[in-house]
Amino acid sequence: MTNEFLNIIAVSAFAFSGAIVALSERYDIFGTFILGIATSFAGGIIRNIALDVPVVHVWEQGYLFYVALITIAIVYVFPKNWVLFWNRWNIYSDAVGLSAFAIQGAAFAAAQGFSLGGIVFSAILTGVGGGVTRDVLAQRRPMVLHQEIYAVWALAVGLAVGFEIVNLESIVEIYLLFVVIIGCRVLSYHLGWHLRFRDLYRL
Repeated sequence: MTNEFLNIIAVSAFAFSGAIVALSERYDIFGTFILGIATSFAGGIIRNIALDVPVVHVWEQGYLFYVALITIAIVYVFPKNWVLFWNRWNIYSDAVGLSAFAIQGAAFAAAQGFSLGGIVFSAILTGVGGGVTRDVLAQRRPMVLHQEIYAVWALAVGLAVGFEIVNLESIVEIYLLFVVIIGCRVLSYHLGWHLRFRDLYRL
């Protein structure tokens, strides 16, 4: 039940984020639905391919597809000023999707019997895959590669699950992790935390 609820949150958050980006980039209705769906499900598809797990598992819970479609449809009829507002604050829906999908990815790998490396890898791919796909399709530079601390929070989820710091059988611990990761992502955005990078344009 916990995983199902997190899946619903993750899919709706990333569908919302993808649709907002699509509308801000002036995509038509077809493009908006494609980008929203890709943002919602690409992370799970990439994860399954990387872990050599059948991709069909991503589609087994068919109701999630309808959750994405309904979310995108609602966003599509938003007034223009709502779209512009949410495009500025899309960080929040993105943070929710990142946290929920990273936890879902880590739990998926743990249930499949993968070691620590597989759990961490799965958490990262599932957490950031949708956002990367969204940015690439929208012809934006993926934020995971240059903006704030992003993938590190998905890595933290993988480590917390892999080292059994968080008990996946405890609903309280799972949702606490969910809230903490959202908070960390939003905080890192507002405080401008960055990983070290080389500035080739400064002496």
